[in-house]
Amino acid sequence: MIHEQENPLDVALQLAADEPARRPEFYRLLLESSVYILGHTDGAPRETQALEAGEKISIQNWVRNDGLPVIPFFTSLTALQRAIEQEVAYMVLPARSLFEMTKGSFLVMNPRSSYGKEFFPNEIEALLSEGVNRLLEQRVTQKATEVLLGQPANYPSKMVDSLTAFLSKRSNVKAAYLALMHDPSQDEKPHLIVGIEAEGEIDQIIREVGVVVGDTAPNGEPVDLMRVERGDHGLSEYFVRDVKPFYERRWGSKLKSFLGIGRA
Repeated sequence: MIHEQENPLDVALQLAADEPARRPEFYRLLLESSVYILGHTDGAPRETQALEAGEKISIQNWVRNDGLPVIPFFTSLTALQRAIEQEVAYMVLPARSLFEMTKGSFLVMNPRSSYGKEFFPNEIEALLSEGVNRLLEQRVTQKATEVLLGQPANYPSKMVDSLTAFLSKRSNVKAAYLALMHDPSQDEKPHLIVGIEAEGEIDQIIREVGVVVGDTAPNGEPVDLMRVERGDHGLSEYFVRDVKPFYERRWGSKLKSFLGIGRA
């Protein structure tokens, strides 16, 4: 249950835990938020302190049951107090700054709370560079290639439901398509491919779709992502001509957004 007094980051964490479609928004908010850590600066001790530019700090590490050292951090003072048994010094600093100064370390958010998350070094690198917790691998076809296309016999309903929930909040996305593709020259077996048709900038949408897909793909199998552009040949033509979109933007929503724009 989400309580009214909880801060926006706590709410976003709880929503993201239950629904993969909410996770890109959680990562965006996390990078814009300040978090709490256990530690102190080299200056005079204080019960609580905000980190100032140029200050040197000591950050407390914990050790997991398997012996791995981790850095705990917290979305709120309430979450921090829940995790400790005695008074300790703590600091408040931007989450982005914490990630930058602890590169290569394992971090854990809200240990001993109902909602939390571990952050591995590769996730932190992706967050700092792309704003999401996983990097996409780009593949460029150097020459014309024949691929086999069709619809999956085992429909990935969970993945599609989460993608639909996510895309419905992205006003520039017009439609999304799903297919099963097999490129015998590169892949041993077929895999899913998702096509996104959108207006304007799409790179961030593709990265965020990658987060949702990565957490919902059947059995963790790889999924290709691509931009669908009307008038193009190849895969775009196949999607537009032969595949019914699993998501389409509602014209009513588009009209409403247009009507909401005015001039004083």
